[in-house]
Amino acid sequence: MPDPKSLLDRLADFLSPQPTSPSERRQELIETLREAQTEGLIDADALSMIEGVFQVGQLSARDILVPRAQIDWIDINQPLADLMKTAIEAAHSRFPVFEGTRDNVIGILLAKDLLRHATEKDFQIRDWLRPAVFIPESKRLSVLLRDFKDNRNHLAIVVDEYGGVAGIITIEDVLEQIVGDIEDEHDIDEEADNIIALDNGDIRVKGMTELEQFNQTIGTHFAIDDIDTVAGLVIQHLGRVPKIGEHITIEGIEFVIQRADPRQIHVLLARQLPQ
Repeated sequence: MPDPKSLLDRLADFLSPQPTSPSERRQELIETLREAQTEGLIDADALSMIEGVFQVGQLSARDILVPRAQIDWIDINQPLADLMKTAIEAAHSRFPVFEGTRDNVIGILLAKDLLRHATEKDFQIRDWLRPAVFIPESKRLSVLLRDFKDNRNHLAIVVDEYGGVAGIITIEDVLEQIVGDIEDEHDIDEEADNIIALDNGDIRVKGMTELEQFNQTIGTHFAIDDIDTVAGLVIQHLGRVPKIGEHITIEGIEFVIQRADPRQIHVLLARQLPQ
């Protein structure tokens, strides 16, 4: 068994200037921490979160945003009854509100404001909109997390280079890159949401989607002993948990990892490659 002191010495070395590049130093540190976990100096959960922190420092908003096609929108011109139905069925705490087109976001509506004041006389949605925060797709998650904390904001609208809405991102989305998937009382894994076709032809797939459902929907024939999910298929094929942005091709289907942490795959994009 290696001397634990040598491990601590190596960790201390990272505090002093070194000629190697930041990426090389980062990888060396991760390898040292993994060795520390193997020797029982830190536990697996702590290592996973540390790796998640490094991952957040390398990712940008475009890597984990919720695409605009998957957003539960509120149209400012919706009748109040329809608006209430949308909010109750979606069960979110915040909703982006648009007027005219979905690229014209005029504010954020909090569900608590809607439910608390909707029965008041002369209730107007506009009176209860909170300012929307807009960020570029290139914004680093580490910077965004600090902005969320400093401004006490929980949701941002992500815009592309042309000023159109690319999607949204929440503080929970960022934190999940560090601590793993955060389940709340509204996270019900319904099969209807497991596989969703996007406007560009890609298929958005939850990692825990059953292979049988994926095969039936996409027309594939994946069948591997002891593997039940799409995430399991990709991990078994690679022999490890892939990183966000990785492309993996299996039997003519290209998978792109959209959301993942060091322990599991949460969301993938799938597309059929030309023969």
